[in-house]
Amino acid sequence: MVTEMLVGLNVVNDEEYQAYRDEMAPILKRYGGGFGYDFRVAEVLTSRTDAPINRVFAIYFSNEDSMNSFFSNDEYLKVRQRHFEKSVTDTTIIATYER
Repeated sequence: MVTEMLVGLNVVNDEEYQAYRDEMAPILKRYGGGFGYDFRVAEVLTSRTDAPINRVFAIYFSNEDSMNSFFSNDEYLKVRQRHFEKSVTDTTIIATYER
């Protein structure tokens, strides 16, 4: 089974966010992860949160342990601090599931 998350973000700095994605991608790959879908969103019609969303993506991992290890990896956390925190104001986990 693959563990996947559907995530909504409010990206406020596209260049900085792209730097985040570029630097985290090799780390993600080491944990058996990748992106299945990635969308820029022009309009949100229904949402369970007040947080704005302008980007939606599906990120997957080979299993839940790999996902948890990735998100707690020191190298990843440094990349996140360097780029993600400057480029994203809101994060919404829409769903986490196995497929």
